[in-house]
Amino acid sequence: MILRMSSLFLRTLRDDPADAEVPSHRLLVRAGYIRRAAPGIYTWLPLGLRTLRRIEGIIREEMDGIGAQELSFPALLPREPYEATGRWTEYGDGIFRLKDRKGNDYLLGPTHEEMFTLVVKDLYSSYKDLPLSIYQIQTKYRDEARPRAGLLRGREFVMKDSYSFDVDDAGLEVSYQAHRDAYIRIFDRLGFEYVIVKATSGAMGGSKSEEFLAKAAVGEDTYVRCTNCDYAANVEAVQVRSPAPVAYDATPAAHAEQTPDTPTIDSLVHHLNEKYPRDDRPWAAADTLKNVLVVLKHPDGTREPVAIGLPGDREVDQKRLEGQMEPTEVEPFDEAEFKKHPSLVKGYIGPGALGEKSESAIRYLVDPRVVEGTRWVTGADIDGSHVIDLVVGRDFTPDGTVEAAEVRDGDACPNCDEGTLETARGIEMGHIFQLGRKYAEALDLKVLDENGKLVTVTMGSYGIGPSRAVAAIAEGTADEFGLAWPREVAPADVHLIATGKDETVYAAAERVAHELAAQGIEVLFDDRWKMSPGVKFKDAELIGVPTIVVVGKSLADGTIEVKDRATGEREQVPADRVVDHVVALVRS
Repeated sequence: MILRMSSLFLRTLRDDPADAEVPSHRLLVRAGYIRRAAPGIYTWLPLGLRTLRRIEGIIREEMDGIGAQELSFPALLPREPYEATGRWTEYGDGIFRLKDRKGNDYLLGPTHEEMFTLVVKDLYSSYKDLPLSIYQIQTKYRDEARPRAGLLRGREFVMKDSYSFDVDDAGLEVSYQAHRDAYIRIFDRLGFEYVIVKATSGAMGGSKSEEFLAKAAVGEDTYVRCTNCDYAANVEAVQVRSPAPVAYDATPAAHAEQTPDTPTIDSLVHHLNEKYPRDDRPWAAADTLKNVLVVLKHPDGTREPVAIGLPGDREVDQKRLEGQMEPTEVEPFDEAEFKKHPSLVKGYIGPGALGEKSESAIRYLVDPRVVEGTRWVTGADIDGSHVIDLVVGRDFTPDGTVEAAEVRDGDACPNCDEGTLETARGIEMGHIFQLGRKYAEALDLKVLDENGKLVTVTMGSYGIGPSRAVAAIAEGTADEFGLAWPREVAPADVHLIATGKDETVYAAAERVAHELAAQGIEVLFDDRWKMSPGVKFKDAELIGVPTIVVVGKSLADGTIEVKDRATGEREQVPADRVVDHVVALVRS
């Protein structure tokens, strides 16, 4: 195939688009791969669509290779299946809802667990039909409150979602591992650095869950890895190792002290060291118990105030907290909420005013480090006063624990005794879950087992974002000149440039284009007569096809230049051997 730039639906741009925040967004627009249609919604232009289709092709090959079968559901879906699983309510404002002319409710599919479950229920009824893995590659819709970063966080996106169906948990484990291995092969072929991390299941439900993250400084996901063992996890899934309970028989009784003008942790620690110094060491922020108030907005619209207790040297990580609470949303505790709870003294809130049995009836969840016997300095619920030596289990009992504190470089590894954690950023590219029986139970998906007994089917869910992969690959491979695609996903195999105005040069380039195409090589041919060589070279670097072939002045000496886009290496190849040389490069 030959794509001629003289007729290709393509315009490259010299300036970055005003709304672009990350390199992939800037370059994909400038190189003519995508165009913005609305916030978080993009038109795929010919080069972008070719790259997207190549990524989809890789995914299809590997999914078909494990015996998964492709189908396609509609994007416009009825309300009833989502009502049955509770997700019509749980999604809240996160989905696009609409009514038909008769007033019936529909949604634009954000994900299709319900539809996959129902189609299997409709067609299969026996253990002999299982195991089964089916998948689709389809456009999804989510009403993102803040679409950003181009293709990385949009309202319309392409997703491959597959589901496995097994009679028992042992079968699910086999299906899960087959998908995991296929994902490794897919991401190895896509050509960017990635890491597999432990993850939370969130609103999807289920047990085991892992994410495939593309390493990227612009990534929205923070993950940690151990310096000693192979532990890696999304920060939302990190489970802090709780210290052992502490004996408190000899701990002094809790006592309230005047601590005026100390509404912050730093001011409190300074005051303690000045007025109430310790014998063993100075007071530190980690000795204080900070109580942070938030409001949980549940899917049914009800609002619940909650307090988070954590060591004063830590901040609440909003994303970790949201991950623990999904599908419930987390909102700030504002002045209106304080007026509803007069027992709360801003800046001096302590456990005495918190807990489901307190006057405020605010649920009190604490960090796993706040264990029985530990002693703290915290608010006394009186303006200008704090309590010293307040002991967990003796003086107060929280309502539960929550993993909401920030994770830092140097924190102890939850998996081994020697290692510490280091943080990095990544882009979520794939997520695999062992869903279990959540959706099968909600939608009554059962089959007869080998003993003739009805059993509930167990499911796995496996997603990859092909459209997001376009951006992630661009982020991981671009340089200061433009895009630099790995060969398997590039929109063409070769970018052929004819320079100057010599008809002999253009005739030679035309011959090379046809001979390459005849051998199955896809050629992007810059055959534009009136364009200067400088513009053509800049466009080639911006577009990012891995092999650039330049037919120009050197043809008079019997050679044609072949350039590697990624490394910048050039070589002069005899004109009569250039086709064989390029074919060998592409097929290697």
